[in-house]
Amino acid sequence: MTTTLPAGERTASALTPMFTPRGIAVVGASRTPGKLGATMARSLASFADGGGHLALVNGRDETMHPSLSAATGAGPVDLAMICVPAAACPGVLAEAAQAGVRAAVICGGGFAETGGAGVEHQEAVAQVVRETGIRVLGPNTSGFLAPHAGVTASFVPGVAGILPGRVAVVAASGGVNHAVSFLLTEAGHGISLAVGLGNGVDVTAPDILDYLAGDPHTGAVALHVESVADGPRLVESVRRLARTRPVVALVVGQHDVGAFAASHTGALATSWRTTRAALAQAGAVLVADERELVDAVGALAVTRARPADDPGVGVVTAQAGPGLLLLDDLRGRRARVPELGEETQRRLAELLPPLTFQRNPVDTGRPGPELGGILATVAADPGVDVIAGYALHEPDAVDLAHAARQGLTPDVPVVFGVGGSGEEVTAERRALLEAGIAVAADARGVAAATGALLADARARSRDGEITVPVPVPAGISGAHDEHEAKELLGRLGIATTPRRVCAARAIAHAALAELGGPVAVKILDATVLHKTEIGGVHLNVRTPEELDTALDVLDAAGARQYLVEAMAPSGVDLVLGVRRDPVFGPIVLFGLGGTTSEALADVAIRLAPLSAAEAAEMPDDLAGRALLDGWRGGPVLDAKELGAVASALGQLLVANPALDEIEINPLRLTRDGLVALDAVIIPREADDAQPDQ
Repeated sequence: MTTTLPAGERTASALTPMFTPRGIAVVGASRTPGKLGATMARSLASFADGGGHLALVNGRDETMHPSLSAATGAGPVDLAMICVPAAACPGVLAEAAQAGVRAAVICGGGFAETGGAGVEHQEAVAQVVRETGIRVLGPNTSGFLAPHAGVTASFVPGVAGILPGRVAVVAASGGVNHAVSFLLTEAGHGISLAVGLGNGVDVTAPDILDYLAGDPHTGAVALHVESVADGPRLVESVRRLARTRPVVALVVGQHDVGAFAASHTGALATSWRTTRAALAQAGAVLVADERELVDAVGALAVTRARPADDPGVGVVTAQAGPGLLLLDDLRGRRARVPELGEETQRRLAELLPPLTFQRNPVDTGRPGPELGGILATVAADPGVDVIAGYALHEPDAVDLAHAARQGLTPDVPVVFGVGGSGEEVTAERRALLEAGIAVAADARGVAAATGALLADARARSRDGEITVPVPVPAGISGAHDEHEAKELLGRLGIATTPRRVCAARAIAHAALAELGGPVAVKILDATVLHKTEIGGVHLNVRTPEELDTALDVLDAAGARQYLVEAMAPSGVDLVLGVRRDPVFGPIVLFGLGGTTSEALADVAIRLAPLSAAEAAEMPDDLAGRALLDGWRGGPVLDAKELGAVASALGQLLVANPALDEIEINPLRLTRDGLVALDAVIIPREADDAQPDQ
C-alpha cells in the first residue's frame, strides 16, 4: 500500500534526516546475538565511531534507553531503526514522531506481503505516516547503506566492506539492493546510496530518485523495479534525474512471476513491457539482468557519450576471438559499427602490420606499444562516438591503462575490457577506472557497457523535444460501431476503404453493385467487439449469390445492419491501438498483426501523448522489423506516416477522457500506404471518465 503525503512533506530534502542523520536510535536493540536488534546495533557501531549519536532503545534492558523520548534527551535523533514485531510497529512509530524523530526504517516482515493481519499492521503504519508526516522506509526491508555519511543501516553481513563511491542503487527488494551493491564493489565501484524499498508504505522509488537529483555524491543510478504504484510520478522522476545523472533500469516480470511478487512485496508486478517502455521513454537505459546492470551503471558513473541520434562505435581488440564476441554482441544490441574513414585507415596502416583487420573492428594482433596511438586514431574518426576495446592482461607487452589514456578524448569515451585474473589484473582495471575509462572483465561486459552509453546518448538527443498537440476531435463518448469508428479515424487523416452502411438486403445488394466487388460483408453492431468469433465477417464476396449466403449467416447472428466494404489491397497486417493503462495512463501500442505476433508479444509501446518523431521510432523495437522493409518484394513502411497516425491516435485518447481504448486491427501496410481495415472504440466506465492528470 502506498500513502500520498501532503506536497510539502514530499520534497527531496525531507529524506535528508534519513540518509544523513545526526543521530540514530535502534528500537528493539538487543544484546542477544542473532536477534535483528543486535545485528542492527552492531552494523551501526561505525556510525558512533565516526562521531554520530547512536542510541539503543529497549525498555527491558537497564543498560539501554527505556524509550525514544529518553534517547532524544541524550542527543539528537533524526532516524529510528525499528526492530520490533509487526504488531508493535505502529505504536513505536507514533512514539518516534511524538519524540521529534523525522524518519524511520521498519526492518521486519509480517505486513502486507503476508496477507491477513499483516495488511492491518501495514495500514496502521500508513495511518501514522498520514497523521504525523514522519518519513518511513519499508516495512519488510533490509535497510540502506549511505557510506559517505558513515551509515550502515543494514543487518546483512559484510556490508561494512562496501566503500563510498558514485553509484546509487534504488531497489524494490532489499536482497537485490545488497546483491547489486556487492557486485558493484567487486567491479571496483563504490556506493553513494543503496536503498531497499520493501513494501513502500511511504518512501517509494520516485522519492529516492528525487533525492538523488540533488546528491553531489551520485554519478549514476541503478534502479530495480518489481511493481509500480504511480506510473506518471515514476516517469517524471526518472526523466528529471536522467538529465544530469544516468538511470539504468532492471524491470522484473518478463515471465509469470505475479504470485511470487505479491508474496514478496505485497503488490502484484505490473506489466513488464509497459514499464520498460515508459522508463526508456523517460530516458532510462534498460538492462536484462543484474550483471548487465552493474556493467552498464558502472560505465555511466564514469563517463557519458555526447548526445547523438545514431552514435557509432569504434571497436579495437588485441585478440580476434574476443573481438568477434564483442562485435556480435554489439550487433545484437543494434549498435552501429561504421567502416572507418579513408584517412583513419591510412593512419592505422602506419601503426599496424598489413595482415590485421583495420576497417572496424580494428584487430591489433596482440597488445603492443602502438595501442595508445591506435585508440587515439580511431577516436578521431568522424563516425566514432564511443570506443569499445578489449585485451588480455599482458604486462610485458603494454601498459593498458597508459594506452587507454592516450586514446581518451573529451568527446569520445572508452570502454575497455581487461581479460585475466589475479591482483595485477584487478589493479590494472582500477587504474583504468581512475583514469575515467569504463572497465569490464569480458567481451559481454564491454558490449553491455557500450550499449548503455549508446542508449543514454540517444535518449539525451531526444530530451527537450516538445510534443506539440495535433488538433483532434474532443467530446467523443459512448459506444461506436465500426462505421462510426472509421468515420472518427477519417477525421484524423487515417485512410479506410470505401464502404456502405446497409439496413436491408436490397441496400446491401446495391452496395455490392456500386462498389464492384470483391467486398467484405460484416455485422454492424457496436456491442459486438469480436465479429469473427460469431461468423460476423465474410471476405472476398463477389456475386449476389455469395452476398446472400453471407447475409444469411449474419442474420442468424442477430444482425440488424450490415457493413459492405471494398476489399483492401494485399500487404502486411499490423495492429495500432491506444488504451488507458491502470498504472501509467494513456499508452500507444504498435505491432505486427496476426496470431503469431500476438503469441510472441512482438509489440512496441509508448506513453501518450507523444510526438510524431517518437512514434516513428516504434517499428525499430519489433523483432519482425524486416517485414516492414519490403520483405520479399512487399510494401515498405513510411515511418513518418505511421508516426503521424500513432501520434494523432494517442492525442485523441488523451483529449477524450470518456474513451478507454481505440484499436485499429488490422492496420494494413499496402504499396499505397496504411489502411485501417477494422476499428474498435471502447468507452470508459462512467466513474472512471476523468481527465488525465
